[in-house]
Amino acid sequence: MAQNKKHEFEKSEIEFADFAKALSHPARVAIMKALAKKNVCICGEIVEELPLAQSTVSQHLKELLNAGLIKGSVDGTKSCYCIDRKVFNKFSKSFNAFFLLTQEKE
Repeated sequence: MAQNKKHEFEKSEIEFADFAKALSHPARVAIMKALAKKNVCICGEIVEELPLAQSTVSQHLKELLNAGLIKGSVDGTKSCYCIDRKVFNKFSKSFNAFFLLTQEKE
C-alpha cells in the first residue's frame, strides 16, 4: 500500500501545492476572475456568470474557501464572497518565485 509522504516536504512546498490544487479547475479560475473583476464581495452574481448549477458553484466556492483564497460571509440565505488579498498576494509571490526559479537559464 502506498504511503502519503506529504509531511516530508517543506511547509512552503506543501502550501504552494495546496494553493495550486485549489485553482486546478476551470470553474475555480472563473470564480476568481469574477471576484477580481468586481473587486468587491459579491453574492448570487457568481452563479449568474458561470454555466454551472448553484450546487456546483457552491462546491467550488467551498474549495476556494478551504484553501484560504477567498473569504465568505453568510447573511440569512445570502452568501457573499471576495478574494482574500493577503493570502492571494502570498500565493502570487510563491508562484512568481517558482517560475523564476524554474526558468531555463540562457
